Amino acid sequence: MHSPAEAEADACVEELRAALAVHGITLPSLGLDVPAYASRPTRPLIALGNCNLLTAQALAAVLRKGAA
Repeated sequence: MHSPAEAEADACVEELRAALAVHGITLPSLGLDVPAYASRPTRPLIALGNCNLLTAQALAAVLRKGAA
């Protein structure tokens, strides 16, 4: 059974994955940071993970455009 914080983190990961997909960006390692579940109370962390150079450049471009 997920705690409210875990359920919120799961939903946030899916929302971020969908928002990135709209811009053609996939972060393969996007997910929840499993070691963070060892803390009490649980404070889930979202791991953005690694990506290649082209993905990083695309993400930076989307963020710059969004900030403009």
